[in-house]
Amino acid sequence: MAEFVRVDSGDQSDVEELWTRFVPSARLQRVDPKAFGFRWRSARTGGLSVVRYGLTATVTSEVRPEDQVLACRVATSAGWVRSARTELSTSLPWATDSVHVQAHWQTMADVSAFIFDRDIAEDLARRITGDDLLRVRLTDAAPRDDNAGRNWNRAFDYVLSALADGGDDPLIEAALVRHALVTTLSTFHTTFFDAAMRDPRLSGSSVVRRAVAYMDAHAHEPITIDDVAEATHISTRGLQYAFRRALEITPAAYLRKVRLDGAHRELQNAHPGRSVTEIARRWGFGNTSRFSATYRETYGRSPQQTLEH
Repeated sequence: MAEFVRVDSGDQSDVEELWTRFVPSARLQRVDPKAFGFRWRSARTGGLSVVRYGLTATVTSEVRPEDQVLACRVATSAGWVRSARTELSTSLPWATDSVHVQAHWQTMADVSAFIFDRDIAEDLARRITGDDLLRVRLTDAAPRDDNAGRNWNRAFDYVLSALADGGDDPLIEAALVRHALVTTLSTFHTTFFDAAMRDPRLSGSSVVRRAVAYMDAHAHEPITIDDVAEATHISTRGLQYAFRRALEITPAAYLRKVRLDGAHRELQNAHPGRSVTEIARRWGFGNTSRFSATYRETYGRSPQQTLEH
C-alpha cells in the first residue's frame, strides 16, 4: 500500500528534513527565507517514491545519489540546473545515479521526481529485459531527445494521479512502478535501453525496436502512429514498412494489441464501481461495442465477465 506524505509549511527545516529522508544525498546550500513557502506531496510504494513539491524562495541545492536512481524536473522561469558536464533544461527532466547535479532558482520552482531504490530498480529491469547480469547505469543526465523528455513529463503526471486514485491495490501499484521505471530508463541514455533493444524478434530493425519500446511505455496515453514515427525518427510510411518486414503486422495493430492487453490487466484488477466503458476509454477504445467484440475474440469472455470475476 502506498504511503502518502502531505506538508504545507513556512519552515525551512521541513524542506531539509523531507529532502534528506527521500534523497539522502540532497543538500540545501542556501535558502533566502524571504517570501518562503513550501508545499510537498509524495507517495512511496515498491521501491519508488513519487514526489512533487513547490518551493518559493531563493534556493541553491545539489544532489549526488549513491543507492538511488533519480529522475527529476525543476520547472522554474528564473533559475538553472547543471550537471558536472552540461547545462540542463528546466522544462525537461534530467536523471542521475551518481553524477553531481546542482539547481538554483529565485522566487518559485515546481519540482517533480521519481526516486528509485537502485537494487529494486535493477532487479525489475533484469526481469523486464531477461538479462540477469544487467547493471542499470545512466550515461547522460539529459534525455535522449526533447520528445522523450516531454513524454516523461506526461508519464509522471499519470503515475502520481493514478497512485492517488488507485486505493491500496498492490497489483495496480506494481504496474505503476513498472511503468515509471520503463519510462524513465527509456527516456535517458541507459544500459537498460540498450538491453531492451536486444529483443531477438527485432534483431534486424533498430527502428522497430525503438517503436516497440515507445509503444509499450506510452500505450495508455493518447499517442498516434505519427507520434510513434516522430519518436523513432522515421516517416510514418517508413515505420509501417519496417513493422511489416520485421513483425508482419502494422504498427497500428501492434499498438491496439498493447492497449488491449493493458485494458485486460486493468479489468482483472479493477476496484468495485469501475465500468467497462471507463476502462476501455482509458486505453483508447472509444467504441465500447467494438472493444467488447475484440476483447471476447481475444480472451474468450466478455470484458464485463472479466470485470465481475
